Amino acid sequence: MKKTVATLFAAVLMSGAAMADGQAVYDKHCKACHDIGLAGAPKPGDSAAWQSRMDKGMDALLTTVKSGKGAMPPKGTCSGCDDVALTDAIQIFLDQAK
Repeated sequence: MKKTVATLFAAVLMSGAAMADGQAVYDKHCKACHDIGLAGAPKPGDSAAWQSRMDKGMDALLTTVKSGKGAMPPKGTCSGCDDVALTDAIQIFLDQAK
């Protein structure tokens, strides 16, 4: 029982850390362009702009971020980011669009 509780507690802590990492990636690599809609970048919180993207699912969003789109370079300037960090940053956008 103690092991199960400890495992669940660790999972909760790690998910919070992942979201903090996602926020850091968003703040450093996404915010400057997306917050002002530079070159048509969808703004956080713009549900209409994000709905069609959300409908395609996280895998499609991750693929787009990794390859770049329009004026956005591959990985949105975060060349050192792995899939987990990028997914966490994408989730920041999706949470704001709900």
